[in-house]
Amino acid sequence: MHTPPFRAAAPLLSSSALDGRGTAILRELVELYVHTGEPVGSRTLSRRLPMGLSPASIRNVMSDLEEAGLIYAPHTSAGRLPTDRGLRLFVDGLLEFGDLGEAEREAISARCAAHGRSLQDTLAEAGQMLSGLAGAAGLVVAPKSEAVVKHVEFVPLGPGRALVVLVGADGQVENRVIEVPAGLPPNSLVQASNYLNARLAGRTLEELREDVGTEVAANRTALDALTNQVVEAGLGTLAGGSAASGGSLILRGQARLLENLDHMARVHEIQALFERLEAQETTLRLLEMAQQGEGVKIFIGAENGVFSSAGLSMVVAPFKNAQQKIVGAIGVIGPTRINYGRVIPVVDYTARVLGRLLG
Repeated sequence: MHTPPFRAAAPLLSSSALDGRGTAILRELVELYVHTGEPVGSRTLSRRLPMGLSPASIRNVMSDLEEAGLIYAPHTSAGRLPTDRGLRLFVDGLLEFGDLGEAEREAISARCAAHGRSLQDTLAEAGQMLSGLAGAAGLVVAPKSEAVVKHVEFVPLGPGRALVVLVGADGQVENRVIEVPAGLPPNSLVQASNYLNARLAGRTLEELREDVGTEVAANRTALDALTNQVVEAGLGTLAGGSAASGGSLILRGQARLLENLDHMARVHEIQALFERLEAQETTLRLLEMAQQGEGVKIFIGAENGVFSSAGLSMVVAPFKNAQQKIVGAIGVIGPTRINYGRVIPVVDYTARVLGRLLG
């Protein structure tokens, strides 16, 4: 069985602190919680465990697990749920990984490697695929573009909107919709395109952005104010703030995080999470977290450092370019009851597929 490498996001909790019965009960309790999302009672565990333990004996062990901070009772006379610490112990020491079959590996590779896509589209498709497979939100920290720009063009889409198209020397095509000033003359988009194309000369997008920014700041452009705004908006949107963040963030399947939430407070927490994820500094933080060693990283509950609220987990893995440099990351954000045994190998394999494509 292939077991993907991963690093814990927090110091490992040793399962040696539990005896055989405690380990078996904790494992069964977490697996049932992951499957149902409901508190697990001693009678249910007694029927499922092959150890012949009575409900009373299991309650005694569960009391020890609760005292150790590994499980808790959501309310009086209920079953028990794992704490974040209990989930961490399960993931780090008790989890049995599923293996991906050959057909599933081929399907993942095919969805990521479809011909005719830009790099951005490929990464977005990978995030969408992970969202579907994991039943969670898929996220991708896309690498900033370092390719030489071959051509830039602005295409009118209607009042107040235009499409900016960038073609790289490597054949990659990036498209973004931008807002343009109201009342912009039709020839301003042509002027903006000509202005940028006259300054390409083997420059990368970031170099072009810096050079044009210098010209605009020094008032040395031959463009009018409105056309200058188009140029700045186009370059800023294409770069996606990459100079500050080290890349851009792609989110897919966000609605899955809002499913089955019956408390408005939780809805507001998730909405606040979306706002934080849209911030450029969050993108940088995600990439830094993914770079903390090889393999998949699992962040459970509030320990992840990106969102402070409990109840969510993140599974993320880095991917590398042809020079074996980590340039991005891919993963999922979902409830703490996410199916770790399923999600971890899928995230790991998808990251390796993206690395091969970039190579």
